[in-house]
Amino acid sequence: MKKHWMMLIALIAAIISFVIVSPAMAAKYTIKIGLVANTADEDYDGSLVFKDFVESQSNGQIAVEIYPGAQLCGNMRECVESLQAGIIEVTITTVGGVANIYPELQVMDIPYMFRDDRTAECVHDGPYVKEMRRDTLTKVKNIRLMAISNAGGWRNFATVNKLIRTPADVKGQKIRTIKADIQIEMVKLLGGNPTPVAWPEVYTSLATGVVEGTKNGITDIVGMKFQEHLRYITLDGHAYVAGLWWMSDNAFKSYPNDLKKVVLDGFVHLTQVTRAFPKRRQIEAYETFRKANGTVYVPSASEKRMFQKAVKPLKGWFTDKFGKKPLVRLETRVAECERSIDSSYASEMQ
Repeated sequence: MKKHWMMLIALIAAIISFVIVSPAMAAKYTIKIGLVANTADEDYDGSLVFKDFVESQSNGQIAVEIYPGAQLCGNMRECVESLQAGIIEVTITTVGGVANIYPELQVMDIPYMFRDDRTAECVHDGPYVKEMRRDTLTKVKNIRLMAISNAGGWRNFATVNKLIRTPADVKGQKIRTIKADIQIEMVKLLGGNPTPVAWPEVYTSLATGVVEGTKNGITDIVGMKFQEHLRYITLDGHAYVAGLWWMSDNAFKSYPNDLKKVVLDGFVHLTQVTRAFPKRRQIEAYETFRKANGTVYVPSASEKRMFQKAVKPLKGWFTDKFGKKPLVRLETRVAECERSIDSSYASEMQ
């Protein structure tokens, strides 16, 4: 009998110990991350790093749950709506994913705004994020911009039947876009037929001819196996694919200051991963595309200038709809970063 009692006491002690040390059981707060992307995407890798950092640095006070593959929301707009409703606490969108609630943000998708990764990352790490956060908090319910990462490298034209060398080659082609005015207008300016298609439906749309091309980064193309249908990709690099990480403002403000700092640092770690991921993965992605009999075409400097000239009217279209302030603000930040980077080149090459 004594032996049984000792075994029972040991079992109870073990259970109590588990309850005390288990982060999930001890958590005072839960952050649910809703992702449209699957587990092969940089968004998921970044979320894993965020989860590990936040749970460990909060000493288990915050539990992070990740729901990839559109488990909780079928597209980016649904994810934002779920965040606003308090169903999830964190999500990521591209610029187009919030075009319906904050259309001025489409300024970030004006083609050829950034000359390279370094410039884009400089802008996204500077005062511009704070300015965007302030604007969104003023204009949109319960949506707080936490960080801007990269969500798939650079947008390039990728097509099924016809290689795009110049703007004239886009004419008549059905190019997949999202439901964002600026992307639709860009394709129209080039003479193409913009065809909005939800991300989970792009593969089938390419297979059935609903669309004849798309505008995505190579890691996203290969991650979704689009190379099974796409045969050409043109590295015009017309847009840096910004990943906007949003958090419920109500949730963030409910944390004590020490945990707010943990969450903020968690997004810094997340951003580092999601920016590095496409740069590393694109090496293998381009090789995969070529092995699938794909052709990767690099436009000449003169051909790229033709694209830039063809879409130049988009700036006028944007300012007519939304005023000059968003464009002037972004162009100012870009110019500041370019000057800073050029100055560092000059000093480092001496």
